[in-house]
Amino acid sequence: QVNLVESGGRLVQTGGSLRLSCAASGRSVGSYVMGWFRQAPGKEREFVAVISRSSGLAEYSDSVKGRFSISRDNAQNMVYLQMNSLKPEDTAVYYCAAARVYELRSNVDYWGQGTQVTVSS
Repeated sequence: QVNLVESGGRLVQTGGSLRLSCAASGRSVGSYVMGWFRQAPGKEREFVAVISRSSGLAEYSDSVKGRFSISRDNAQNMVYLQMNSLKPEDTAVYYCAAARVYELRSNVDYWGQGTQVTVSS
């Protein structure tokens, strides 16, 4: 069992930056592939980024590639999402996710409760 708690979401202006954090408790986060998803109002939850257990691999959705960066600190049981050059369309609730497989888009084992990011125009 892994408990995930996100933090760092807030209101930010277009072009600004935020760093989201995901704190894991229970089983070591190093045992899991970690990722971030987001859900905007009226839309389905969508994949944002994934990072492998050893941080050797990372992938991003086309909409955030080049602006967002995912990282992890297994010793601290933390996962991060650095978001730069934010746009109003990045407004969403952001969720941390843990999975046993790298293809976590449809294989998430644990979800956090989400943190709200709002980008004003």
